[in-house]
This record gives sequence, structure tokens and C-alpha cells, in this order.
Amino acid sequence: MTKLGLVITDGVGYRNFILSDFLIATKSHFDEVIIFSYLPKEAYKGIDQRIIVLDALEESFITWFFRKAKEIAHLKRNRRDNHGIQDNLKTNYNRNWYSRGIATRLIYGLTHIFHSETAIDIFQRAQFQSCKNNRVAKNTIKALGANNCDLLFFTHQRPPFVIPLFAAAQQMNVPTAAFIFSWDNLASKGRMAANFDHYLVWSNQMKADLLKFYSKVDPNQISVVGTPQFAPYAMDQYDLSKQEFKAKFELNTELRTLCFSCGDVSTSSNDPYYIKEIARAIEQELIPKCNLLVRSSPAETAERFEAIRRDFPWIKWNEPQWNQLRSGHQEAWTQRIPSKKDLTDLKAILRFSDVNINMLSTMSLDFMLHQKPVVNPVMGNGSNGLGDDQKFLKYAHIKLLIDSGATQVAMDVAEMIQCINNALETGPDLKAQTVFIDQQIGVSIDKTTVITAQALKQLLN
Repeated sequence: MTKLGLVITDGVGYRNFILSDFLIATKSHFDEVIIFSYLPKEAYKGIDQRIIVLDALEESFITWFFRKAKEIAHLKRNRRDNHGIQDNLKTNYNRNWYSRGIATRLIYGLTHIFHSETAIDIFQRAQFQSCKNNRVAKNTIKALGANNCDLLFFTHQRPPFVIPLFAAAQQMNVPTAAFIFSWDNLASKGRMAANFDHYLVWSNQMKADLLKFYSKVDPNQISVVGTPQFAPYAMDQYDLSKQEFKAKFELNTELRTLCFSCGDVSTSSNDPYYIKEIARAIEQELIPKCNLLVRSSPAETAERFEAIRRDFPWIKWNEPQWNQLRSGHQEAWTQRIPSKKDLTDLKAILRFSDVNINMLSTMSLDFMLHQKPVVNPVMGNGSNGLGDDQKFLKYAHIKLLIDSGATQVAMDVAEMIQCINNALETGPDLKAQTVFIDQQIGVSIDKTTVITAQALKQLLN
């Protein structure tokens, strides 16, 4: 009997590994998949697996201190010639006079000197040691012991609340694997939660990033599998026809459709401005008459767009149907899970929209996979009244996007209008998009769940 422990930490992991065909793919390789979930059990209605619900670790001050020291040391170690990490260091700095503000400044001073891999390992050991007698840690050890598995697969490499489960696996000699969650996680984010035994990555580009930022990782510890994030797009069960799509969103069947896909306010604060300017351009016929469909971010509700809804009632909206399963969680956004209906809506939007506009989000990849032209407006420079989104142009993973020529970047309103008109007239640069997709994803979306399951099984050989 071979048993895989599948660790679901949040709604995106739920989408990638529960709503895709990953569980079907594992049946050829594992006798049982046990789901260790940081989501409540009601998320898994209709799922025929053993579900073990775990409590998330609430960090004590000392645990937080060493975890923060580990993460800042990692950023300090890798900040040279990396604007994303440099920006992350600025964002994490805390000037207030509460205990964590003072402690953060102490950590910045400490890691100015101590930021080697050895120092990072010391901080991590202290972090683990500080919470090993925590109630959650003890309950997690019992849960893993009662539901033994041959391999524990973490579907996100960063959440700090998984530490008790990782530590329990180490104590019981259960090998661990981690999936690198998103295209920007290595090049601009903080340290992983732990040193896993094996890593599953999207592409050779991500493999190179992992080896660059984690010098103790061996190439033999890495498998290139693509990402199940896009696997539902290859599944017939999420299909709508073009007629159903237009009817669902009440779109004019005689017009082409622009889709503006939003980020959350923390990274994409200028979205209301961009939407307003596109709508004005359509009304003034600077852009040919089109449907304008806006998809808000699943990470937030859509209150910040109320003024636009009032001023432009003809705009159509898609608010992602992600259900908030519980509140009061330390990371509330992790408790939002997507519905099958939302995946169906999203796939139809990708298939039948004619042009996508977004501020440098992964939705660029979603639309490119469907051979649609993408326009990326980035007009804020920090001094013109808009949020500074032009800083992202210097991030390593975004520079790869810009250099590929797979999208059009607009630095002002006139340029955005011109880019949209170009996209409507000439369509995408399919050659550039194909090269960029191969670089970033690496595995065909209809094969990635099978290859992921195979890679996990091979770790037991």
C-alpha cells in the first residue's frame, strides 16, 4: 500500500489539486491519497478521500521572531541585482514603536551581519524549536501518526503555519515534497517555510531560480512538472459555448469583448483608474465599440469599484465565486475557495474574450494559453497620484515577460488605447507567446497532473 499525504493550505491549492484532475491522476500511482487540510471539512463535499483537518499554528512572539529573521536573512542574502527582493525588504521594514516594530528593526540589524545559509539554518532551527511543544504541534504529530503516509506533498512552499506538520514528518522520517506555488515566489518573495526533501517546479526557468536562491538544493531534488493551476482549462467539464458565455454576461453578440482582469488592491491599486479610462475611450470611440467585461480578484470583494459601476452601468462584471468558509483565520484570504461554477466562468472568459488587459498578473499567462493578446498598463510612478506599479517592471520575472514581447506594455493612457487597438486589429504575437509559455510553464496543461503524479511516485522508488 502506497499512501500520499496531500497538504492543502488554501483556496488556490484547492483549485489546483482538488478541482483539477490531479486526484484522478494519482490513482494509477498511489493506493490512497490522504488530504491534510487547513480548510474546513465542508470544502470537500463529494470528494471520496480521507480528510484530516489540521489547525493552523498561531505563532508566539519568539516563533515569529526567528521566522522573520530567517526570511529577512534570505532577502538580505539575495538582494544584489534583484529589484523584487530589494522592494520586499523595504516593504517589510517596520518603523512603529510596538514590540514587533522594534523587533523588526532589531532583525534588520542582526541580519545585516548574519545572512549566510548557516545563519538562516540557525534561525530556522530556533523557529522550529520554539513551537515544538505548542498544542497545535502536538495535535499535528498525533494526526500524522494516526494517518501514516509514505510521502507528504505540500502544495504551497511558504505558509508558516505548516511548520508543525513538516516537523512531524521529519520526526517520523516521512519524506516531504513541496510545489512552488507561483511564478514570482522564488524571484521576489521570502524564504520557504522549510527545507523540503524534494521540489516540484513549473519549468526549467523556475528550476534555475530555485538553484540560484537556495544554494544547498541539489538539482536531483527538483522535478519539472508544469503547474496544475492551468489544468482545468483542458477539462471538458468546465466548458461553456460562446453563445452561453455571451448570454451569461449579457454581452452584445455583435461586438468584440475586452476583458479587464484585476489584481488585489495591495499590488494593483490602479485598476479602477485603468478601467475608467478604457470605458471613457470606448464611449468616445477612441476604441471601436466593444463589450467591456471586468473580472475582479478572487482575493478580495469588489467594493472599491462601486463608483465605476455607478458611472458606467453598461460595463459587465464577473465577481469570482470564491466562498469564504470561515473568518477569524490569521490569513483570511486562504479560507476562500473557488466553486466549479467560477472555473467554468473563467474558462469561458479566457476562450471567448478578444483582448485581455491586466496589470502584470499571472492572468497574462491564462490568456496567452488561449492565444489572446494581452495589454499590461503600468502608469503609476509614485509621484503622479497613482500607485507605483512601474516598480514591478524591474522585477526579475516581469522583465522576462517584457523582454519576451508576448504582451504590450502601456505607460500612459494614450499608449494603452493604442495597444488595445493594435490588439483588436492584429491579434497576439503567437510565436512570442509560445516561447514565453514554454519558458514559464514547460509542460503542456493537459499532461501536467499526470506528470506531477508520476514525479511524486518516483520519489518513493
